[in-house]
Amino acid sequence: MPQNAKRSGSRSRALKTREDIVENWLPRYTGVELKEFGDHILLTNFSNYVKLFAQWHGVKVRGRDKPMPNATAGRISIINFGMGSATAATVMDLLTAIHPKAVLFLGKCGGLKHRAAIGDLILPIAAIRGEGTSNDYFPPEVPALPAFALQKAISTTIREAERDYWTGTVYTTNRRVWEHDIAFKDYLRKIRALAIDMETATVFMTGFYNEITTGALLLVSDQPMLPDGVKTAESDAEVDASYVTDHLRIGLNSLKQLTNQGLTLKHLKF
Repeated sequence: MPQNAKRSGSRSRALKTREDIVENWLPRYTGVELKEFGDHILLTNFSNYVKLFAQWHGVKVRGRDKPMPNATAGRISIINFGMGSATAATVMDLLTAIHPKAVLFLGKCGGLKHRAAIGDLILPIAAIRGEGTSNDYFPPEVPALPAFALQKAISTTIREAERDYWTGTVYTTNRRVWEHDIAFKDYLRKIRALAIDMETATVFMTGFYNEITTGALLLVSDQPMLPDGVKTAESDAEVDASYVTDHLRIGLNSLKQLTNQGLTLKHLKF
């Protein structure tokens, strides 16, 4: 028998449809079988969020050797999908394999206005699609919006925690290093965005595309418009020590509020 015939015979089944692909790839990226995920998902870019979640619930962090480490406790799973709009779109596509009832993105952002201080929470009402990735899902004129009912639940949880928050528009970019670019900073001032990040618009648009109820709660981790406000290793460590626990707990309690009350979140008929 020819060698290539032997190799062909040993291959797994062909992945012909989108459903086939995501059902195969979500376990491949996370190390977790589909049935083991919760139906409410927290998304993050940072390993310490997953570690804290696992510690609080006495569960293991799974997929440490995979692209997307994660942990699950009851009906809630948390996934660290990595950084940037491309990976944000990937995880949102893969989550269609389990049809989650809600996805909440807990991300960090740069405050573009003086009133958005380090440690403040931002509950975005919309995101500007400067990343380009979402153009593969919808034309540029389609706005990037969260699910109102999910953002409302987060707002309630924040106030119950006796915290305040800012609300406004977030600019999402694919550029990781831009803080030196004066022309780009002038553009950011012109559009009057409250904050900047690399994932929010993509999460909103791919959530809409995939018929997933999606929201976001952002933590201001730096003030890149100021000369001494650009994030450093030292300043980021201070943010983690001072603010991340509160950020994660509010996000987690927002989803627990939904699971405990059995609320329906879809505000649009897809």
